Amino acid sequence: MNPETLNNLKDTLDMFVFLATELTILFLAISFFVGVLQAYIPPEKIQSILSSKQGRGYIIAAFLGSITPFCSCSTIPFLKGLLRAEAGFGPMMVFLFSSPLLNPIVIALFVATFGVKVTLTYFVLAMGVSISAGYLLEKMGFEKYIIPFKSDVESGSCCSETQGSCTVTKPENKWRKIWDTSWSDFKIALPYLFIGVALGAVIHGFVPTEFISNYASKDNVAAIPFAAVVGIPLYVRAVTLIPLSAAFVAKGMGIGAVMAFMIGSAGASLPEVILLRSLFKTPMIIAFLTVVLGMAIFSGWVFSRIF
Repeated sequence: MNPETLNNLKDTLDMFVFLATELTILFLAISFFVGVLQAYIPPEKIQSILSSKQGRGYIIAAFLGSITPFCSCSTIPFLKGLLRAEAGFGPMMVFLFSSPLLNPIVIALFVATFGVKVTLTYFVLAMGVSISAGYLLEKMGFEKYIIPFKSDVESGSCCSETQGSCTVTKPENKWRKIWDTSWSDFKIALPYLFIGVALGAVIHGFVPTEFISNYASKDNVAAIPFAAVVGIPLYVRAVTLIPLSAAFVAKGMGIGAVMAFMIGSAGASLPEVILLRSLFKTPMIIAFLTVVLGMAIFSGWVFSRIF
């Protein structure tokens, strides 16, 4: 092997180990945190706050997404918690779309790199499209494409009607039960997580940034859709995504194409899509990708006209 190939393989392996470790820790930590919230916040409360029957549920979900510092993959365990609590389907989708795009880290880096005006435009576009997409998916009946959860086994007391007696069993430790549920969720997601991480690491190691910037230059009329499509399979963390986008601008990439790439990359990633396969059936996965791709292209077009 030549030195360049060996270097790419090393980058791929390093990225695989890094992503696998990071996402494992994040998945378990967030799942446990959500489990603790569910133990103290009744499902009925979550249902009332994130209800599809009231317009405020969509807005609350969007702002909830904007204050949670999750990337596209670490949004999944939180989404699982909302599914268990039977929150409104539309607001859940709003959270899924808005959380990785509007998290505080992204917004802070956006302001530092591109300024307040660009950041506000980005925020309004991402928020508006997220709410609209969640509302439309709800009205189009996509809720039927959720894969049902297996019922959790409840512990407590056990009464024998045939013997006319009641034997009280010792309640299971609450913290242990939360951890067991988190670990069970992780084991279900594990194959999807590692397949996605492996593919994401390969793309990271073997797709050079020059390839993207060359084909998404200002002079290329197909730059915006190209950048959006290329961005979706990648798993790029927020702290890397914004500086990377600034580098693309410096290399001559149009601002519209840069925004399309950022939204495509932050809004979805190959590891996230593979993880979502454990929650959603194929039509819902297709709808999710269509929304992110459409959001990326539309936002890129708007930015190319304004800036």
